[in-house]
Amino acid sequence: MNTNLFICHTKCSTCKKAEKWLLDNGVTIEKRNIQTENPTLEEITEWYHKSGLDIKKLFNTSGMKYRELKLKDRVKTDSADELLKLLSTDGMLVKRPVLVTEDTVFFGFKEPEYQSLLDK
Repeated sequence: MNTNLFICHTKCSTCKKAEKWLLDNGVTIEKRNIQTENPTLEEITEWYHKSGLDIKKLFNTSGMKYRELKLKDRVKTDSADELLKLLSTDGMLVKRPVLVTEDTVFFGFKEPEYQSLLDK
């Protein structure tokens, strides 16, 4: 099985829960701290396209930075390129955890999505 890139924030309870789930289910991960190693513009752009998600789904909407920057309105009006650039400036803006696999990218933790990895 390939190693999957698991990008998380060490203090995030959802990230801890997701990491435990992955390890309990034998999924090999390479862990990276999103706070100390920000996703690059190239990475976040690739993940956005690979995930197939609406760009709004890549944002950590419950984070302080999101509210401070008043992004609720900007995600409706800014272009995808502008929003991707913004996401690459601060890992705390990105919805966590991020799980990058060979085939797809998951933002956040939903057990059924993670389970689909094992079902392959």
